[in-house]
Amino acid sequence: MSRTLFRELHGIVLLDKPLGLSSNQALQSVRRLLRAAKGGHTGALDPLATGMLPLCFGEATKLAGMLLGSRKAYLAECQLGVTTTTADREGEILLERPIPSLDETTIEAALVQFRGRILQTPPVYSALKQDGEPLYRKARRGETVDVPAREVDIHRLELLSFDGDCLQLSVECGSGTYIRSLAVDLGEALGCGAHLSNLRRNWVEPFQAAPMLPLEQLQQAAEQGDPALQSLLLPLEAGVATLPAVHLDEMQSVAISQGRSVALGQSVSQGACAVFGAQGRLLALGELDDQGVLRVLRGFRAVPPNSPNQAGQPQVLL
Repeated sequence: MSRTLFRELHGIVLLDKPLGLSSNQALQSVRRLLRAAKGGHTGALDPLATGMLPLCFGEATKLAGMLLGSRKAYLAECQLGVTTTTADREGEILLERPIPSLDETTIEAALVQFRGRILQTPPVYSALKQDGEPLYRKARRGETVDVPAREVDIHRLELLSFDGDCLQLSVECGSGTYIRSLAVDLGEALGCGAHLSNLRRNWVEPFQAAPMLPLEQLQQAAEQGDPALQSLLLPLEAGVATLPAVHLDEMQSVAISQGRSVALGQSVSQGACAVFGAQGRLLALGELDDQGVLRVLRGFRAVPPNSPNQAGQPQVLL
């Protein structure tokens, strides 16, 4: 069995996650293709779901928490009349009910209540933890699981099509939203129950306009060699494209690189920002307070460019 040499590598891959793979399985597949020593994903997609899964490698893993909280967009298909144990098509059928006479006006009236900030109960079969254990493990053991409702943001919810027992929806939402729960709740509002039958994530902010890479394309690039494979990596800067940019002089750059705060004055806007040094390098994710003081949230160390000769020495043997 050949051993894989893992090396230091930095950047972001926008994977078009295929059907049937868990997010972690998808991450490990790409990590092995890149031979990246360190990697992480930015919020799980169920095996049922396809679409954009940003994968972060090396120093880019420090962006994962921010991207996890980003706005996301989905194309969702809801099957009416049937509820399941997992709230999607992979679960066992719990109940079948007749579908009432529906039209676009009736469906729109139901959709209204799910727009904006709403209370939502996550599915029992989810990776949310209770007492340090994922809920799905408790559910699989047959334990009664009490999942508290929580607030989530549905920025956009539109009906795309309706074909008898199937709805297609366009959804833009904030962090922590479960599209499976949305399908279930909408089904109850329509009086017939529902489950999520298909789901595709169209984008994750700030990558609305960026193309996704199928796993097959990454595999083909790996066969062509390191230059082709590494050309598919986005730089760290792509992950902070929507944040206000703060550019520092040489002395300020040194201070921020050492983790010290810098007073910039009240002429700058407060809040999260991307901090760039005097040489144009991304130094940190920062936060400006109401006094114009910049403090470091996550610092980025200087890394060499990704290339066959500059990708870092092998770190792990498997």
